Amino acid sequence: MQTNENRFTKTRIAPTPSGYLHLGNALSFALTAALARKTGAKILLRIDDLDQQRANNDYVQDIFDTLSFLNIPWDEGPCDVDDYKANWSQLHRMELYKDALQQLEDQRDVFACKCSRAQLQDGVYPGTCRNRSIPLDTPETAWRLYTDDKELSIKTLKDDIIKVRLPEAMKDFVVKKKDDFPAYQLASLIDEIHFGVDLIVRGEDLYPSTIAQHYLADVLGKPNFTNITFHHHPLLMEAGDKKLSKSAGATSIKYLRDQGKTAEDVYKEIERMLGFKEDLRSFENFASLV
Repeated sequence: MQTNENRFTKTRIAPTPSGYLHLGNALSFALTAALARKTGAKILLRIDDLDQQRANNDYVQDIFDTLSFLNIPWDEGPCDVDDYKANWSQLHRMELYKDALQQLEDQRDVFACKCSRAQLQDGVYPGTCRNRSIPLDTPETAWRLYTDDKELSIKTLKDDIIKVRLPEAMKDFVVKKKDDFPAYQLASLIDEIHFGVDLIVRGEDLYPSTIAQHYLADVLGKPNFTNITFHHHPLLMEAGDKKLSKSAGATSIKYLRDQGKTAEDVYKEIERMLGFKEDLRSFENFASLV
């Protein structure tokens, strides 16, 4: 992969403890760590746990088990479940998220919405509550960001700037959920800035989120975020071109470990699913090929 000899300060591995990690997560983490090594970046382990209904200790432990099993390193962040709970959970940064939400409220950039997912039209918000002037403190309502069609710029690892606009599925996207917790787009943006991340490696399925977060950064006046470099990698797909899911147990690293598979077996399976011609066997081997 050509990176034009870029140098970075920090990247991050940011799993969500909502299920057992799968082969696609392993690819993303290994690629992040490999690019960090190539570009001089430190690696932050950040566990995105604001979905408290789905997070549990078994899934958090699986994050540490998977990284250890695959020999993927990190420089900053929790060393175990207890350290994560005591010092690194996103719950410790709630005030940062609340400050950003307060700014959006003060700027009148958000509106309250009672709609459910079922009311979306093919995944697109139809604007049902946009002009209803529902009070923002109404219980069981989400906050959506007023959006328009402005052009945004995204820095990529190949040193080019991509000009984009919000996709339809991200129009008036949610910044605060009905449970009063900040939505992913806002919390992720604030965390990247808080920790000084300047390189983000993601699956290409998160490209719409990258665009949404650039839009939000512009609204919040956060130029540090728009200076971050992004790389979106191809996804590993199941038969029938289905994206891997944490509910698909047969592709989880835990399942493969329990079946007696080695780390080399996992890297070989990633090689097969990607159609690589290189011989992947370990993280060290993977990193040498990036």
